[in-house]
Amino acid sequence: MGRPLKDGKITLTEEEKKILTKIRKSKTETAIRVKRATMLLLSDEGKTLVDIASKLDFHFSAVKLCLTKYRKGGIEGALNDEKGRGRKAVITDEDKAWIKNIACKKPADFGYAQELWSIRKLREHIINNCENEKHEALKTVSISTLSVILNEASIKPHRIRYYLEKRDEDFEKKMEEVLIVYKKVQMKLEKKLEDEYIMVSYDEKPGIQAIGNTVADKHPTEKHGFIARDSEYKRLGTLSLLAGINLLDGEVISIIRNRHASEEFIEWLKVVDEKYDKDKKILVVLDNHSVHRSKKTNEYLETRKERFEFVFTPKHGSWLNIIEGFFGKLARQLLRGIRVKSKEELVERITKYIAEVNENPVIPNRIYKMDETTIL
Repeated sequence: MGRPLKDGKITLTEEEKKILTKIRKSKTETAIRVKRATMLLLSDEGKTLVDIASKLDFHFSAVKLCLTKYRKGGIEGALNDEKGRGRKAVITDEDKAWIKNIACKKPADFGYAQELWSIRKLREHIINNCENEKHEALKTVSISTLSVILNEASIKPHRIRYYLEKRDEDFEKKMEEVLIVYKKVQMKLEKKLEDEYIMVSYDEKPGIQAIGNTVADKHPTEKHGFIARDSEYKRLGTLSLLAGINLLDGEVISIIRNRHASEEFIEWLKVVDEKYDKDKKILVVLDNHSVHRSKKTNEYLETRKERFEFVFTPKHGSWLNIIEGFFGKLARQLLRGIRVKSKEELVERITKYIAEVNENPVIPNRIYKMDETTIL
């Protein structure tokens, strides 16, 4: 700490000058700390108490107190108020409304690169702009205060919650048609009615990657109880799984091909056609993929009149299709972290997995009730 001079002036060390100069130029420091840092620097330059007070438009006694606190506690003592001293800024409802308005916009709206606010970035923006927007009380707002204000309004600008926007004009009608199918399934299962339909939920899972290791995995040992895998890998191609699940017995009917165009979809339909009794109609719940409505598909359906009936889910309503649950289970139990030596091996392992599922098929328990379904 520098030595005070007899005439009331102070002498700063070079390190203190650097710290105070940085504070004086800072855009995030509070106004009072900036002015106090300036007082100390001006005194070190030889300015009198009167000169400093006049230059900063401060009372003489405030300048004298700042220099006195420096002599007692160094620059930290001079810059900061003693505990319990000073009047706390009052944050008004207008201040809070301004904070909420900023938090409800994206950082990019204010020229930043970030997609989402962090509480620190939000505080920095508020402190830098509050004076220009006539919200001076927020110049010293803390992170904890900001958190309280946002929590009270249930605003969480750092989080994303996904939803599916309703974009189909006939959403309710199409959804009702799908739910009627599931209601029929429920009634048949509960009352053990004779099957007049074969009811199948169908979809494709494209882009299943065959990924191979460049170095063989190391198995777990007592020394390291996990699989050790080299981070490098090689891509061996992709596959498409075309699959449907029988809603009445849980059996999965599938084919695996390199793509999922009309020809492959028709091939799957033929597999289903051959599998079930010829006197029963096959009702298929599926999405609006162009392949399902293509010219080639319709030409095939014309050759099998009265055999197939399609019930389409509404656009952005894939959550209504029960086969999606099976695909999720497949991804978790088989595909997560899988490594193979070839595409053929991947086909074999997916085929084996589905065969294992069909050994003890489980009827989907995801039953939709029309009066409990919510549209987002």
